[in-house]
Amino acid sequence: MTVRLSSESKIEMSTANNSQAEILIVDDDALSRKILAQVLTSNGYNCQVCGDGAEALEIIHAKPPSLLLLDFDMPGANGAEVLKQLRSDQHQAVAQVPTIMLTGHGSEESEVSCLQAGADDFVTKPVNAAVLRARIETQLRLRSMRRQLERQNDELEQWRRDLERDLAAARLTQQSLIPQKPLAVPGWEVAACYRPVIQVGGDIYGWLRMKDGRVLFWIADGSGHGAAAALLTTLAKLLFHHGSVEHDTPASVMEAVNDDFRSIFGGRSFMTAMCVALNHTTGSAHAVGAGHPPLLIARHNGATESIASVAPPLGLVKRPEFVETALDFKPGDAFLLYTDGLFGSSINEQRRLTPQQLEKMLDHSAPTAEAFLKRILAHATPNNAENSLSADLTALAVRRMAP
Repeated sequence: MTVRLSSESKIEMSTANNSQAEILIVDDDALSRKILAQVLTSNGYNCQVCGDGAEALEIIHAKPPSLLLLDFDMPGANGAEVLKQLRSDQHQAVAQVPTIMLTGHGSEESEVSCLQAGADDFVTKPVNAAVLRARIETQLRLRSMRRQLERQNDELEQWRRDLERDLAAARLTQQSLIPQKPLAVPGWEVAACYRPVIQVGGDIYGWLRMKDGRVLFWIADGSGHGAAAALLTTLAKLLFHHGSVEHDTPASVMEAVNDDFRSIFGGRSFMTAMCVALNHTTGSAHAVGAGHPPLLIARHNGATESIASVAPPLGLVKRPEFVETALDFKPGDAFLLYTDGLFGSSINEQRRLTPQQLEKMLDHSAPTAEAFLKRILAHATPNNAENSLSADLTALAVRRMAP
């Protein structure tokens, strides 16, 4: 069918912002192809023409154009059939070529046929040049936006891969800091649980020998998650080990850690911590906390105790007062160090536990430290899967064995 420009097409088409787009004109009528090519070329487009669908498919496969202007009524394979082949092509660049269908039928049925075939838009004949250009520009803008979105998605995917690689490296670093097996102490049992929200977290725990032979059990919770949190936990372990070498009381160790932490971050970062210095021979101990959840104690006779942190979190205040609490553990007694993830860390959980509620969940009848820890985890986080945590969860249980 011959293309005729309507009287409104006398309005001059602007040549701005066409970005030298390449347009393939497919029409079986030579005069129609010539008219369309002249009009579009005069407005700055690079035009290529062909007379049937088979030739159009060959051209598109060789080099996809910026836009396809396709006549609906052609002998042999009509525009709709050509476009269906195009849209089903396995190559994305071919299948996504923006296409405007030219149709001499102004009916709704014709419009629906064009869109169902996969056309992005259509123009009825006689062609209004201003309308045609506006629709071409619209499709070219959409094409440009789609390509920009694809580039952004590619960049985002690359960023995700880089992040996962960084987190994997951070995870290996942090895992090397987490004790891989419980500490062996004559007459005592030790059990631990470590569940970060993602690959790495802001929790860290450990134990070390003090200058006077006591064992210092310690736990810390830094701010944040991810690689930065892993670095923070690395620093925490180094500071606690350095402090234990230079000092012989848990309060002085905490003071040293606080001073070093504050000198590094200048009060811009902090971590909570709790430690217990234990004489495993006598059962005597001293506990000190800094902004951390209370130390929980389960006595063999069924009584429970809670030792609150008195000092503020480490790194916030210069020279805070660290107060030690003297303790004595008898056979069958146990204590629990933990982070605030134990208060209720399920993403879908509305209610958060309090330290007082956790204290009531302590099971003095648990025969081992492992059983003691598992039972409070079961009570405190009954519905938690490891992938549903909203906060890092770390706990360390120490129990004096019965004779």
